[in-house]
Amino acid sequence: MKKQIDKDYHLHIFHAKQCDPKKCTGKKMARFDLARIFDKVQKIPRGSILLDPMAKQALSPADKNEQNITVLDCSWETVEEVFPHLMRLHLQHRALPYLVATNPVNFGRPFKLTSVEAFAAALYILGNKKQAENILSKFNWGHVFLDMNKEPLEDYSKAKDSNEIIKIQSEYM
Repeated sequence: MKKQIDKDYHLHIFHAKQCDPKKCTGKKMARFDLARIFDKVQKIPRGSILLDPMAKQALSPADKNEQNITVLDCSWETVEEVFPHLMRLHLQHRALPYLVATNPVNFGRPFKLTSVEAFAAALYILGNKKQAENILSKFNWGHVFLDMNKEPLEDYSKAKDSNEIIKIQSEYM
C-alpha cells in the first residue's frame, strides 16, 4: 500500500505595510521563504482560498483541492478599500472557525489570529499538519497555537464540509 504524502500548499499574503515589521508574522514567513508577499491585490492567484473572516462559508476539508491559500495583512479600513478588487478575482472566500490566538499581542483572544496562525489553522484543517507545524516552528510561541487548539483543529480536520465545521464550532464557543 502506497503511503499518502501531504501536499504542500502555496501561501500568499497581501501586505499593505501597515504593521510593525518586527512583529509581522507574514514578513518573517517571507524571509524564511514560507510565503510570498504581494503589495498589489491583482497578484493574488486566481481561484485561491482567501481567508476572510466575513465569508459566508467556513473553510473545511472539502476545500483541500485548491493549492493556493491567501491571507490579508492589512487594517479593516484597507480591507474595505480592497474588497471590491478582491471580488473581481474569483477567489474562494472562506472563514476560519473558532480558534484561540497564542501570539504575544492577542494571546487567549478568539479569532485574533496572526497571518501565521491563520495559515497554520487552514493547513491543519486541510490535512497538512506537517506544513502547519513547519511554519509555526519559526516562532518561539508557534507550538503553543497547535497545543492550545489541538482538540478543535482535530475535529475541524475530520469534518466533511462547511456546515459540519459550523456545527463543530458551536461546541467550542
